[in-house]
Amino acid sequence: MSRASAGRGRPTLDSVAARAGVSRATASRVVNGMPVTPTSAESVRRAVEELGYVPNHAARTLVTQRTDLIALVLPETTSRVFSDDQFFPGVIHGVSQQLEAADKQLVLMLAGSEASHARIERSVAAHHVDGVMLASLHGADPLPAALTRIGIPVVCNERSLGPSSPPYVGVDNVGGAEVAVRHLLAAGRNRIATIAGPQDMIGGIDRLTGYRNALRDSSRRSIVAVGDFTLDSGHTAMRQLLADDPNLDAVFVASDLMADGALQALRQAGRRVPDDIAVIGFDDISRAQYTDPPLTTVRQPIIEIGRQMARQLLRLVAGEEIEDRMTLPTELVIRQSA
Repeated sequence: MSRASAGRGRPTLDSVAARAGVSRATASRVVNGMPVTPTSAESVRRAVEELGYVPNHAARTLVTQRTDLIALVLPETTSRVFSDDQFFPGVIHGVSQQLEAADKQLVLMLAGSEASHARIERSVAAHHVDGVMLASLHGADPLPAALTRIGIPVVCNERSLGPSSPPYVGVDNVGGAEVAVRHLLAAGRNRIATIAGPQDMIGGIDRLTGYRNALRDSSRRSIVAVGDFTLDSGHTAMRQLLADDPNLDAVFVASDLMADGALQALRQAGRRVPDDIAVIGFDDISRAQYTDPPLTTVRQPIIEIGRQMARQLLRLVAGEEIEDRMTLPTELVIRQSA
């Protein structure tokens, strides 16, 4: 049979039930993914196809108590998210892949101000989404605790520094940094500095910890500058390090974007990489292959972080038990800068 023509109006659930020879309640159960007998389910699915029926989303939400909408909340400003070429696009890519496979819709929310925090809390409390993923948390951000109190399923990227600690998907920041610095030690570098990430973020804190762990058993002292994971901050921090200690011969940088800024500062200062100063970054973003020279770096699986966050959250939404913490491995990628 052919689909219902546009001139006959939009097919209704009643017309689907009539075509399938079942009750309206049975047709509703099939459309909303609830169990019925195989024969009834097949009849309803055939009627849906023949009539071209499209479920009413609002009505379906009332029945299932599900919106099929999943939020990814980034506590960052719009300019930071959309100017970043490392972390955010990769996470969004991985989340989108996983949600699309599950037939769920991604809702991106930016929480770069107190007003936006309040707006997100109101939206979640009104059950506009089925669950929330939080990435790029700063300090003791109150949002994880607020969302947990509402009762919405929550999964974070990295552990929270705040009072609430929802399940999270992170990477081995400490171990990755230790491997990078030990590589520099094995190469005979004597004055090894670091450009650490912001100390109100787990990535910044843990990568600095890994750097210090690797130096602890050597005769080398810690030499630290701090950036904010941006190119400009890496450039500024590298100039500061050179001014404070002109005899540096290596630097571990807590992000590739900052490492690129450091490389630019070193060129401007007439320092050869890696002959005079070796440089290692962290992330393995696409630009790491095209810096001058190509950047040795610690690879973190950014797209996989997004996939696993979405996978864990979907399990929570479905009422399943999940691990409180998931730590993904890192890997040192050797190129020409160290």
